[in-house]
Amino acid sequence: MGTKAGSRTLPDSYFNLVREFPLTHVRDDQHLDEAEAMIGRLLERDLDEGGQAYLDALTDLVEVYDDARSSVPDASAADVLRVLMTSNGLTQTRLGKLVGISQSTLSAVLGGSRSLTASQASTLASHFHVSPAVFLPG
Repeated sequence: MGTKAGSRTLPDSYFNLVREFPLTHVRDDQHLDEAEAMIGRLLERDLDEGGQAYLDALTDLVEVYDDARSSVPDASAADVLRVLMTSNGLTQTRLGKLVGISQSTLSAVLGGSRSLTASQASTLASHFHVSPAVFLPG
C-alpha cells in the first residue's frame, strides 16, 4: 500500500527509508557521513520507485550541503587576465599593443599593485569576448 505525496503515490519503501534515516537538511559533517553511508547502502540495492525517489532526495540534500561548504571565491582580475593571456598566447607587451593599455599598467595589474579602471576592464572584456564583470571586484 502506498501513500499519496503531492500528486503521486509513493510506495511504502520510500516511507520506510524516511523512518530509517529522515530526509532533513544535512546539519554537520557527522550527519553528512551518515547520509553518505546511507547512500552507499542504497546504491548496493535494487531499488523500486520509492527507494529511488528517496535516494534522489537524499542525494539532493547532500549536494546542497556540499555546495554550501565548498564555495569557491571569485578570481581576482589579475588571475582572470593571466588565464586569458596564457590561453590566448599573449605576452604583456603584445596584449598592450592590441588593446592600447601600456605594458607597465598590465604588469602592475598582474602584480596586484594596481586595479583596472572600468574603461580598461571594458576594453579587455571586448578583446577577450567576456563580460567586463570578470575584471571588476564584487
